[in-house]
Amino acid sequence: MAGRIRDEDIATVRERARIDDVVSSYVTLRNAGGGSMKGLCPFHDEKSPSFHVTPSRGFFHCFGCQEGGDVISFLMKIDGLAFSEAVEHLADKYGVQLRREDGDDGPQRPRGPARGRLLEAHRVAQEFYADQLSRPDALAGRQFLSDRGFDQAAAEMFGVGFAPREGEALTTLLRQKGFSQEEMVASGLVAVGRSAYDRFRGRLLWPIRESNGDTVGFGARRLFDDDRVEAKYLNTSETAIYKKSQVLYGLDLARKEIARSSQAVIVEGYTDVMACHLSGVTTAVATCGTAFGDDHARVLRRFLDDRGGLRGEVIFTFDGDAAGQKAALRAFNGDQNFVSQTYVAVEPSGMDPCDLRLAKGDEAVRALVAERTPLYRFVLSNIVSRYDLDRADGRVDAMREAARLVASVRDRSKVDAFAREVAAMVGMDVDEVRAQVKRAEKWGNEKPAAGRDGRRGNERTQRDAAPAAPAAPPRAPMPALRDPRFSIERETLKLVLQHPQLVQRSLEPVTPDDFTHPAYRAVWEAVVAHGGPSAGAADPGWATGVRAALENPFVSAAFAELAVEPVRSAGEPTEAYMFAHAYRLRELTLLRRTAALKSRLQRTDPSSAEYLQLSSELWTLEQRRRELADKAVGA
Repeated sequence: MAGRIRDEDIATVRERARIDDVVSSYVTLRNAGGGSMKGLCPFHDEKSPSFHVTPSRGFFHCFGCQEGGDVISFLMKIDGLAFSEAVEHLADKYGVQLRREDGDDGPQRPRGPARGRLLEAHRVAQEFYADQLSRPDALAGRQFLSDRGFDQAAAEMFGVGFAPREGEALTTLLRQKGFSQEEMVASGLVAVGRSAYDRFRGRLLWPIRESNGDTVGFGARRLFDDDRVEAKYLNTSETAIYKKSQVLYGLDLARKEIARSSQAVIVEGYTDVMACHLSGVTTAVATCGTAFGDDHARVLRRFLDDRGGLRGEVIFTFDGDAAGQKAALRAFNGDQNFVSQTYVAVEPSGMDPCDLRLAKGDEAVRALVAERTPLYRFVLSNIVSRYDLDRADGRVDAMREAARLVASVRDRSKVDAFAREVAAMVGMDVDEVRAQVKRAEKWGNEKPAAGRDGRRGNERTQRDAAPAAPAAPPRAPMPALRDPRFSIERETLKLVLQHPQLVQRSLEPVTPDDFTHPAYRAVWEAVVAHGGPSAGAADPGWATGVRAALENPFVSAAFAELAVEPVRSAGEPTEAYMFAHAYRLRELTLLRRTAALKSRLQRTDPSSAEYLQLSSELWTLEQRRRELADKAVGA
């Protein structure tokens, strides 16, 4: 087994792989001030950005889910890579030659082929298929594209290719490139029957890419009548690198414009994405063989930006038929996944963007998106249109069904506005509609009867269950990191970790006792153990070493926050700003000691020698505290 990667090469990878550059392939980042950037966290579901990146220190941290680390750990978490795989991926991308030491890499977790190998197999396949599109037997594929208004340049822009009709062309190539059968099958590119054969044969192919441009799968369109697979479209089966519920076709091309304009257009097919982009709607993406769902929304939301409250837009395009209306209703049910406003764009004659572009040109596609309708109004109109509103019973039935839809809305702030909209649509009093919505809410929220302890289940089973073991005594909760009592400790450590170069002369001697929060004390002790702030000023990798020494997860999370949270100075922090916090930190320690001495003094006999000694100590502490207070002001 290959030896471990040399530490100096890992350090070089960390230095060259700018964390903001890597993270920006997965998250839209914007300047947050103080040298920090922020965006929506890719590791948990959120609507307000709490994910911070500090390029100067090479760290990220989410204040929502507490995930944090450096550029390597980010890639490990986001792509599910082992440490060495993440290092190798970054080294390859940023041109770092890795060397290994003799010996074993240590125990490896059980896993299939490495992610990097699966991605490489897809890169080879994509290049192979794209080259095949120009071959004579791909005429049907080129004709398909031409009939839909796509020329060679468009095919190259989207990486469209052709899979040869013979069954082993790609399999043979991958084998020649050194891929094992296990890797080829795990990639989803090759299947095994009596022998290994190409998964895609005689089809037009669209590479499905992650937001960073890596190809992870293919969508394949049937071209020939004798194709044994009758399905019009055949997509890559789910693999270790491809999850159809988490991938959006075209996102690699659209993500920058989505972030810039805070708009995303959801279409239904690969050719629709192509038509939109070529028409100037460069925020278009599509799902890959499945309906748009919650996971797709989470992926997309990372790239949308609400621009400080100027809500963005998510625009769905649907066919005007029953299937399109059903898709609109499904999208409405997931509307609350977005902070952005949701709209629907439906061409009156039912044409999709690809057909619309062919029939009426690029301007018509742009107009389709521009003339969008709020999604809730489209869905409500669709419901109401199914009833005869000239009849009293039709109006009542329309109101009841629309009220059930309104009652299902998770954003309660929208309910009253929707109720007024329904009242206007069906021609009924708004109070009647509100009452019907309340009834629908009640009927929809009824729960099965609960057991005596609040849980459903068989009473006898609960009675006869063995008594629970005595609970362990509760542990004292860890104080909140943002408790105002610890604000000076927090700000001082932020300065030490983010700006160690400011410490150019000896500070008032800070000790672990100056930190009353256990996590902050542990961070300071790790700082001292690694040479103190002066070592950080001289070594760019110092903070990484400090963090590596923290074994407690809570302390490690605290460190990550301190390393990325902007300091509170009005501008760039100065040496005086640093000293003021250090003096104030020491002053607070003296205040605590003074309070303790005063308490002892009150319990001591005034005529005793101990009383005189305590009084002297108290006077000394008070003098020292005043000196520090003056220094804090004058620093």
